[in-house]
Amino acid sequence: MLSNQLPACSVCSYSRRTFLANCAKCIGATSIFSGLAIPELFTSCNFTPKNRMTVRVVFGLHAPIQPKPDWPNVGFDFNPVMEKIMGVLTSGCPEITFIQSIISLGIQADEIKAVDDANGNIDGYIFVQLNTGIEAVEQLVTGGQRKPVLFADFLYAGTGGFLQITAKLLRNKEENFAHISSGNFEHITAAAKCMPLAKGQGGNNSFVSAVTKLRKDIVAGIKTDMQCIDDKVDIFPIDDLLKVLKTKKILEFEKAWNNINSETKETLGIEIISRPFSELNDLWEKANKEQAMKIVNKWKHNATAIIDVADETLESSARMYLAMKTCLKNHNACGITIDCLAGFYGGHIQAYPCLGFHELSNEGLIGACECDTTSAVTMAVITALTKGRPGYISDPVVDMATKQIIYAHCVASNRVFGPQGTTNPFTIMTHSEDRQGASLRSSLPTGYLTTTLQLHPKRKEILFHQAKAIANSLEDRACRTKIACVPVGDFEKLYREWDQWTWHRVTYYGDLKAPIYTLADALGWKVVEEG
Repeated sequence: MLSNQLPACSVCSYSRRTFLANCAKCIGATSIFSGLAIPELFTSCNFTPKNRMTVRVVFGLHAPIQPKPDWPNVGFDFNPVMEKIMGVLTSGCPEITFIQSIISLGIQADEIKAVDDANGNIDGYIFVQLNTGIEAVEQLVTGGQRKPVLFADFLYAGTGGFLQITAKLLRNKEENFAHISSGNFEHITAAAKCMPLAKGQGGNNSFVSAVTKLRKDIVAGIKTDMQCIDDKVDIFPIDDLLKVLKTKKILEFEKAWNNINSETKETLGIEIISRPFSELNDLWEKANKEQAMKIVNKWKHNATAIIDVADETLESSARMYLAMKTCLKNHNACGITIDCLAGFYGGHIQAYPCLGFHELSNEGLIGACECDTTSAVTMAVITALTKGRPGYISDPVVDMATKQIIYAHCVASNRVFGPQGTTNPFTIMTHSEDRQGASLRSSLPTGYLTTTLQLHPKRKEILFHQAKAIANSLEDRACRTKIACVPVGDFEKLYREWDQWTWHRVTYYGDLKAPIYTLADALGWKVVEEG
């Protein structure tokens, strides 16, 4: 493979402007489920085996069949996914030779790249993020000869790593890096067709510009009615809110994502109290079983369905809820956040707190996943601001094929308008990643404006974007609750902040833009809009 020659496209009748225009002619408003016509840019270029472009397609994953709990779920078979992606690339880009590789934990991408650079047989890379935790794409982008790299997300699987790494590489202004996050695999093909531009006169810059235009044109072609159902939010006066926050306490079990305790107390007045798993587990063991069964019966009566969850598991979850309520009472706290995965897998707690968090949220209290104190603080502030509306912590997914951001997690309220508000249906299911325990799919209301936030007491910033709730996704990959929303503003900005703010976001129903800016002004904080 003599890949050091210019591809025929760079010397044929296609000008750079024509290439860019044709490269971006994609789905417009076409459905994600229908076929995408990829323009035949190279039919007149007379490619030969000597001047074809050769691209290594790298799949980043734990193993072809997922060996442990993680997105999308334990036991997930990635082989059909990899076969399909290779198939659409090969059939859609006959002018490019693709070589498939897999990178797992412990395999260094820079070693592969060094061999490729020495042999001179690879002209560029497509890295498909199938799991989080595989950060090898950075080595492909920053090492060696800076060949073009297209970074693609497999939605509801590698999304956390994709978003955080993409934001970091965009912040570093890596000139050979382009990205794409789409539920339509043919969009990867459309972006791959832009790769020969990197070997033309414009170099990597032309390739990146073409993929950027492709993303923007696809999103621009999707039209959504952004008129929202009227939803008046009763806002607590800011001066009174700041006084009330000084009375708030949050319990953390056991190791938080971020150490923000002192800054939270200093800036907001909220006290974060660290407690051991043993305290929670002891209260779980002592929880009244008759009370627990009353809660179980309520869940069984109210749930639309209960799927693969035994009564014994429901009882254990109800006892965890009672234990959390006792903890809150004992410490006079308004909220609790638990390192649930480490606690459950380590045997420190005997039940997932998901259903308990659901109950706390419905009551206007705070139940925050994964010992994420930043999200817990955000919820404490905004639930007080909105007089009881619950926040929904999620791991968002960005899908340009539908122009949506999908907020996904295994915990959600079904009283998004507050404890006295209307309810929505919910289904009790196993926790998605490991198919164990009990969690919840809440069919959240659609047609409403949502406000998504994070408060950062250390940086004194509030991250902010808004979106219209469109649909509830039933996709089996990743977390159970998935509310799909169309963002307000610049879709491209949604890729920019994940490296600074982690993956989690907290979503509220209602237009909170004005009160958030008022709150920021009162605190002397900055609002960072990511949309």
